[in-house]
This record gives sequence, structure tokens and C-alpha cells, in this order.
Amino acid sequence: MTEAPPSQTPPPLTAEALAERKMRFLYAVRSKGVIDARVLAAMEHVDRGRFVRGLFAERAYEDMPLPIACGQTISQPSVVGLMTQAAEVGPRDKVLEVGTGSGYQAAILACLARRVYTVDRHRRLVREAEAVFADLGLANITAMTGDGSFGLPEQAPFDRIMVTAAAEDPPGPLLAQLKIGGIMIVPVGQSDTVQSLIRVRRLETGFDYEELRPVRFVPLIEGLGQDDAG
Repeated sequence: MTEAPPSQTPPPLTAEALAERKMRFLYAVRSKGVIDARVLAAMEHVDRGRFVRGLFAERAYEDMPLPIACGQTISQPSVVGLMTQAAEVGPRDKVLEVGTGSGYQAAILACLARRVYTVDRHRRLVREAEAVFADLGLANITAMTGDGSFGLPEQAPFDRIMVTAAAEDPPGPLLAQLKIGGIMIVPVGQSDTVQSLIRVRRLETGFDYEELRPVRFVPLIEGLGQDDAG
């Protein structure tokens, strides 16, 4: 029997095998501390497999980060769940996500919030994510190419801000665009070390910072990426 070439996309899973993988996927997420019923329902509803392509598609339901285009990654599902849970997103909230990446985190947020704006410096990633959002019928997401480190002043203030790349400090422009009473979730630290996931609450008198857990994220980079649409 001739083996398939390494670059060949794996055959699709049977319905039974797919259902079993999704069940194990949700169990793994719960076992890591994601217990909020709304967050779990969103993660059950949004198929992570739609956001992973090529050879890595067969690993979409494992609790691990995976490479995507433009040198970026789709985050570990349990981390996505924990970040979303920490953000305490309500059904009337307007959310800014900095770092669209695959679009998976934005899709989870869209199941919980009234409106989601997501920004990425890579045009290719934005286009690919938009196509998946359209296929999934997620009409409450607006995705755009831009320098997310400066936020989205024209749509501010935001009830929640989710940063999916590591900054050395919580970015000032993003703090300024957070509503009083709002929450920002951001990984803080050097890109080549373990970082700290921080929850920032904006109070009437300033900001409250709470360290949640160690994480590893790609760095938050200023400026636009090259057009990798190819």
C-alpha cells in the first residue's frame, strides 16, 4: 500500500468519531476550570474545526495551540475558555478583540455579546476569519485590518476588551477605550518567557489589576503585517 504524501489533508472524520472528539474536547475544557455555563455552551456551539486548516485540522479538538497562517497560532481551547470566563461577557456588551488570528475567540465572544469588533494586523487572517464568520451566520462580528495596539477609537468605549497577544504592559490606548465598569483581559510579559494573564477592571477612580494565571502568547506587534494573501 502506498502511503499518502505528508502534505495531504487527512480524510474527514465519521460523524461518530467527530462527536466523540467533541465530547472529549468539552471534557478537557471543563477539567481545566471552565465552568461558566454560557461559556461552555458557546464552546459547544462553535466548531473549532472550522478554524483549523490543512494537516492540523485533525487536531482541532485537542486542548493545544496550533499553527495558522502568518506565523500565528490558534490558542489552546481551555485558555480561550478561561479568558472568556474571566471577561464576564454579558449579552448587552460591546467587545473589542485585539488579534483576530483564526477568528475562533471572536466567534466564542459573538455567542455571548451584543457586538464584537475584532482587529488584526494581517489582512489574510482577517479575510479568512470573515469567510468562516459568514459561513457560521455570525452577523454580529465586524472584522478589520489594523494596528490593534491602538484599539478602535471610533467605536469606543467598550464594555470588554480581549487582547490575544502579549504586551509588555497593558496598552494605554486600550485602557483609555475601556468603559468605566469594563473589563480587559490581556497577557502581559516578554514574548520569549512565560507571561501573566491579567484582568483589568476600570473603576471610577482608576484601574484594578488582577493576575489570573501563567500563559504563553505571541507578541503584540505594532504596525500592519505584510499582505500574505498570496
